[in-house]
Amino acid sequence: MQAQNTSSHAQDPAAPSPQQDPAGFLRHLYDVAVRNALPIEGLARYLPSPPKGRTVVLGAGKAGGSMAQALEALWPADAPLSGLVVTRYGHIPPRPAGLAQRLEVVEAAHPVPDAAGLAAAERILALTQGLTEDDLVLCLISGGGSALLTLPAAGIDLQEKQRINKALLESGAAISEMNCVRKHLSRIKGGRLAAACHPAKVVTLTISDVPGDDPSIIASGPTVPDASTCADALAILDRYQIGVPDAVRAALLDGTLETPKPGDARFAGHEVHLIATPQQSLEAAAAAAREAGIAVHVLSDEMEGESREVGKVHAALARAVAKRGEPFAKPCVILSGGETTVTIRPRQPGAAKGRGGRAGEFCMGLAQALQGQEKVWALAADTDGIDGVEDNAGARVSPCTLQRAAEKNMRISDYLDRNDAYGYFEALGDLVVTGPTHTNVNDFRAILIL
Repeated sequence: MQAQNTSSHAQDPAAPSPQQDPAGFLRHLYDVAVRNALPIEGLARYLPSPPKGRTVVLGAGKAGGSMAQALEALWPADAPLSGLVVTRYGHIPPRPAGLAQRLEVVEAAHPVPDAAGLAAAERILALTQGLTEDDLVLCLISGGGSALLTLPAAGIDLQEKQRINKALLESGAAISEMNCVRKHLSRIKGGRLAAACHPAKVVTLTISDVPGDDPSIIASGPTVPDASTCADALAILDRYQIGVPDAVRAALLDGTLETPKPGDARFAGHEVHLIATPQQSLEAAAAAAREAGIAVHVLSDEMEGESREVGKVHAALARAVAKRGEPFAKPCVILSGGETTVTIRPRQPGAAKGRGGRAGEFCMGLAQALQGQEKVWALAADTDGIDGVEDNAGARVSPCTLQRAAEKNMRISDYLDRNDAYGYFEALGDLVVTGPTHTNVNDFRAILIL
C-alpha cells in the first residue's frame, strides 16, 4: 500500500513551538491524534486468516472508505474478497497508486439519512443471504454508521425516520440514548446484521467514536447483541417528547421491535476488535506535547454533557492553572475527548438560523468563560474533520478572541443564543478546516496554558 501516512507510527513532522506559535502547536496535536486513529495498523493487528469459504466484507461509517482500502491492501492477494461498504459523501480517500479495488464503497448522507443510505443498507443485508459456516464476514464499523446504515423497521418510512433522527440530534440526548432508539427502529442495527449472517463467522473491526468504547453503541451496534430494550427506547422518546406513529409505539410496547440479546446462539464464535479508540489518540497527542517539552494532563476520553457547559468547566480549570498554577503547574496542555451534545435553542423571530456543531459550541462556552484570560489558547475539533454538518472540523480560541469579536460588534451571547458557532468563528478567521480525515474517534479538545 502506497499511502504510508496511514500508519500511526509514521514519522510526525516537528511540532511548531508552543511559545512562538500556540495555535500551530495545538493544530499539530490534533493532527497527531487523527493520524493515530487511521485504520491500517489496527486492521493489521486483528485480521483473521482467510476461511475455507468466501470472505464477505460489510461496513458502514465515516471511516468506511479508508478501512476498506486498508483491508484491500492487507488481505492476501490470492484470497477471494468481496463486499460493500457505505460511507459519508466526500469521505472516500484517494486510492493509493497500484492498490487494486476489491470492495465496493458507496456514499450516503450523514447525520440525517437519505435514500442512498437506505439502498446501501438493503444491499448489505441482502449480501448475508446464503452464507455458510465455512464463510467469513468481516464487518468494518465506525462512527456515523447509525445514519449511513439506515433500514427502518416496519411502519416507518424514510421520511419518518429522517424526522425522528433529526429530532434526536436536536434534543440534546446522549449518543447512547440516540442509538438505543435507532437500534429498535431498525431492521439492521442492534445486532440484526450479524444475526442475519448466521451461520457464518462474523469478525467486527471497529473504530470507536463513543464514550466508553462500547461496541454495542458504535454505529448502533449492527453486529453486537443489544442489552437495551423496547421499553428503554420508548422511555427515551417520551423523555425528549419525540413522537412516533401509533403502530410503532404499539410495536415498542408489545416488544415486536425487540433486538437480539446477549446469549443469543447466533453470535457464538463472533469476534469484536477495537482497532482505534479516543484514548489512544489522546495518548498520541500527549506524547507529542511531551516531546515538545510541555507537561500534559489527559482529563478523560469519555466526557459528555452540553457542549457549552463542558466548555465553561474547562475554562474554570484553565483559569485556575493560569492564575494560580493549580491544580497543574504551567506551562501545560490539558486534553480531553468524548462526545458532548448541543441542544438547539428556539429561534427568535427574524433571527438567522445558527450553524455549527459540538466543537464550535464548546469553544464559544470556553471563550465566554475564559474572559480573555492571558496565555491560554485552545482548539476543539471533531476527528472526522466535520463539526456537525458544516465544512469545518472545529474552532480555536485565543486570549484575544472576545476582544476581536467586540471590535466587530459581535456579542458571544447572541451567537450562543442561536447556536451559531460557525458564524462566530468564521467572522474571526478562527475556524479549523481540515476536510474529511477518513477516521473518527470523536471530539478532540486541547488547551495550552503558558
